[in-house]
Amino acid sequence: MFSHHKELAYTVRVDKPNPVFARMLQQAIGGPEGEMRVMNQYLFQGLGARGPERYRDMLLSTATEEIGHIELLCTAVAMNLEGAPAAASDDVVTNPLVAARMGGMEPKHLLSAGMGPMPGDADGVPFNAACIDISGNLAANMVANAGAEMVGRTLAARLRDLTDDPGMKDLLSFLIARDTQHQMQWLAAAEELNPERRAVPVEVPDEGEYAQHAHAFFAHHDEPVPDDVIWANGTAPDGVPFTTAEPAPRLGEKASLQGAPPYAFDGPESTMPNSQGGGDGIVGKVKEAVDQVTK
Repeated sequence: MFSHHKELAYTVRVDKPNPVFARMLQQAIGGPEGEMRVMNQYLFQGLGARGPERYRDMLLSTATEEIGHIELLCTAVAMNLEGAPAAASDDVVTNPLVAARMGGMEPKHLLSAGMGPMPGDADGVPFNAACIDISGNLAANMVANAGAEMVGRTLAARLRDLTDDPGMKDLLSFLIARDTQHQMQWLAAAEELNPERRAVPVEVPDEGEYAQHAHAFFAHHDEPVPDDVIWANGTAPDGVPFTTAEPAPRLGEKASLQGAPPYAFDGPESTMPNSQGGGDGIVGKVKEAVDQVTK
């Protein structure tokens, strides 16, 4: 069960409304690095969490906090759009990198949201939950969550550098600090869940002849691997020494595909004999099914 408090998680202040910065803030809301990603990721990981209850509690508490961060950013977008005419876009783009790609305010802020925030990224693309990681494996989830916070913190730092508004810098500095906490908590939980730092899932060993490939770096390049490259010549986090294969081994045989069925129309040189395809194949069955429906 969730409840809403009218007080924001942090005070949002905009000293000079900037419609282009409002557009950029959308990336922190609905982009693959944004708050909608981590909120949904932690929420669904928590709702399906099995095992010690403290992990479920941490996931759901942090997911709830991220809902509050979405509220902060949505408020910041709306405040940056206040009193900003569509024609003002060229006057507020000062960074040349931004001007080259985003030379105006997001039209959907006016056309679709009536000068309000939207559940999408800086290009107006709606949020896509395909970017969230929900493996069901707690150890894997914690590492994925730390990675999500790392890219989110990077985005917040870039946004902070792209504004001169003291209020926006203040808000983004707060969000950056919270991203630090979240990174640290997920990494701490990952260490607790997998103290031996074994490959996840830890209950799946690399056995028999396959074990020789489990800590071997395959060098798919011409230059020799330097001696100081840890992941090739050092020791893995699970305590097993790495090895290097130079050049990368060719462990398989040449690929050999059988001919295609005639109804694939791949050309006579790549088509199997008629006895293995034709009208009695998939196309024929589809035609029969269509005929039955249309009778």
